[in-house]
Amino acid sequence: MTGAIQTIPARRGKAARVAKGRSIKVINTHGQQVVDTWAFNAEDLKEFMSMEHTRAFMLKLSPEVGDKFLTNKRRPIITVVEDTSPGIHDTLLAACDDYRYRLIGCNEYHDNCTDNLFAGMKEIGLDAPEVPSPLNLFMNIPWTKVGTLSFEAPYTRPGDYIVLRAEMDVVMAFSACPQDMLPINGRNNKPTEAHFQVI
Repeated sequence: MTGAIQTIPARRGKAARVAKGRSIKVINTHGQQVVDTWAFNAEDLKEFMSMEHTRAFMLKLSPEVGDKFLTNKRRPIITVVEDTSPGIHDTLLAACDDYRYRLIGCNEYHDNCTDNLFAGMKEIGLDAPEVPSPLNLFMNIPWTKVGTLSFEAPYTRPGDYIVLRAEMDVVMAFSACPQDMLPINGRNNKPTEAHFQVI
């Protein structure tokens, strides 16, 4: 049975339980929104999707259809089963936090993905034990041969989506990234809502 489409409000976080074998579709509704994404083992939140362990397994920096993400115990937790976007997703950068915004010139509290993770989990009665590096869906962080990185606008189109299958019972958490000081959510620096659906 397919679940209802859920909103990830602009600048905010959401979380949902997904049973093993079910999938979750993450929709870039307006086409320019980065969605920080986490997956936790529903039976033990201290086991979670790990970018560090996954990159060593995939031997690549951006996932493709068929690729599995591993936990910090090196077990498969989600698999990419469909992707209508250009396939540009980031596995390198940590979730933004208030400290990050202060480093780039914000002198007051700024909404951020770290706090959104905790808020989204709290909404379904859970406490995230830590903030793992997320899978930054739709985020365009190109790298050069000499290893430099840059922050660029997404290439996604309105309605592009990615489908992730749960390889164990998981808790998925999302943040519609609040970044409005760099162009990662488009050149107009305006975060928007995104959506997800358990299928």
